Amino acid sequence: MAREIIHTDKAPQAIGTYSQAVKLGTTVWLSGQIPLVPETMELVEGDIEAQIRRVFDNLQAVAQAAGGGLVDLVKLNVFLTDLAYFPLVNQVMSDYFTQPYPARAAIGVAALPKGAGVEMDAVMELGQ
Repeated sequence: MAREIIHTDKAPQAIGTYSQAVKLGTTVWLSGQIPLVPETMELVEGDIEAQIRRVFDNLQAVAQAAGGGLVDLVKLNVFLTDLAYFPLVNQVMSDYFTQPYPARAAIGVAALPKGAGVEMDAVMELGQ
């Protein structure tokens, strides 16, 4: 089974030694996205809600480049520098997802790249 590297200009370019996503068969592993604006590679302006929305937009762009969408995510990992943001993640997530929701984990971390308040990665299944 051939491994396919997923790339799109509609999401931030990799800022390290990784790919935006890797597809193997019908499964796609999406790398962590922080709230970078693809065109500027700078953090989105605004509050933590703006950061959360930007991350979902970035994940959506990578998912679409791989031939799917957020509806195809089966696992979502959310990394937050402050777990007090968790209720806001739930609120914003309801604008991007409908039931059945993907499996999910929320992890509190000390810091994220570029001073971001949130990062998310995901696994997507296209076999449906």
